[in-house]
Amino acid sequence: MTAPGVDDAIREARPVSERRLHPVTPLRRAWAPVAVLIGWAVHDPDQAQRQLTRLTTTTLLIALAVLVPAAALYGFLTWWYTHFAVTDSELRIRTGLVFRRTAHIRLERIQAIDVTQPLLARVAGVAKLKLDVVGTDKKDELAFLGAEEARSLRAELLARAAGFAPETAHEVGEAPSRELLRVPPRVLAVSLVLTGATWGTLAAALVVPAVLWLFTESVWTVLATAVPLVGAAGAASVGRFVTEYDWTVGESPDGLRLDHGLLDRAHETVPPGRVQTVRLVEPLLWRRRGWVRVELDVAGSSNSVLLPVAPREIAESVVARVLPGVTVPPPGALTRPPRRAGRCVPLWWRGHGLAVTDAVFAARAGLLSRTLALVPHAKVQSVRLTQGPWERRWNVADVHVDTGAGKTVTARLRDAGEAAQLLRTQAERSRTGRRDARPDRWMA
Repeated sequence: MTAPGVDDAIREARPVSERRLHPVTPLRRAWAPVAVLIGWAVHDPDQAQRQLTRLTTTTLLIALAVLVPAAALYGFLTWWYTHFAVTDSELRIRTGLVFRRTAHIRLERIQAIDVTQPLLARVAGVAKLKLDVVGTDKKDELAFLGAEEARSLRAELLARAAGFAPETAHEVGEAPSRELLRVPPRVLAVSLVLTGATWGTLAAALVVPAVLWLFTESVWTVLATAVPLVGAAGAASVGRFVTEYDWTVGESPDGLRLDHGLLDRAHETVPPGRVQTVRLVEPLLWRRRGWVRVELDVAGSSNSVLLPVAPREIAESVVARVLPGVTVPPPGALTRPPRRAGRCVPLWWRGHGLAVTDAVFAARAGLLSRTLALVPHAKVQSVRLTQGPWERRWNVADVHVDTGAGKTVTARLRDAGEAAQLLRTQAERSRTGRRDARPDRWMA
């Protein structure tokens, strides 16, 4: 018979087998010295040009003969001194060529593990593992692993995070997934065409450089303005299409699975119980088709999109899986601010609305592009009431609800008496919701 805690100590004392990343990793890391030189050249192009003009052919060849092996050696050494190991209680990642760093990631604090494959990684048959951990803003990652090894390691880590014994974690394997929705490429393309931000950035990219040329006749000024605007227009249209191509939502015991990407393929997981806010975004030109975009705020995770575009009925059914027990209030159930709120915000006050149900705090904002934010009562961290001098004059106030993801949802321009009452009742709903909430657990 052993004393409590002795078994855990014995398991921790067992020798741990450390593993290295995929042998293709040095090729990725060898670019670091080259990137430093490119960054210096971009930062000071005049000095870089002067230095290049001084180089002879022989000097340039000698420099390349030194730089290429040095970059290759750097990539090899950083790969050689990077190890990871999975123990009974944590994932350890040791990195660093000169300054050593060891990350100890407790398995029970892992809440999402994403597998991403950039285009070249897909060609090489490798993948990157990104870990969302409670209490950290930056994702730890293992780049790169073999594609099959990455999926196997992900399944093992999730199984251990769910409480399975180390001896059986390997047998659990990848949790089965059932496809809920796939966004057709044609629908995605049409939705981007009907998005006002796409046309706005494109118009700015065409008009602003032309106006600057008329006033300055400076090519450099026009280029310095046009390039960022064209890049923004491309990111709002082509960039989003490439990123959100073949968007697939699947349901599994460890959360909702998101697979997407035309060039870089990403496999993400929306962890159960960690979603703080769900937003249904409805641009003006989408309303006739009944389409919405669903965005998320997840505590400790950078995953922010659940559905790039979908019919409202289907989107609401997916939201019900992310927030069990929550029903999206219909537009008619949201009450507008009083008419005197138009004295504070002319015309746009009509876009605001509020509905509070037994499960959720729902606030709507926006007139052209509407956004309905849903916050479960259990996820509310604090409630605040604010009232500026002009709002006091017209007896209205704003009620702010803060969530665990560091975001705020605001019910704007409510009647002052209603806002005060809402402040009191929401605090009680949040307390009751946290008491009755189910624990956040993998594979529950």
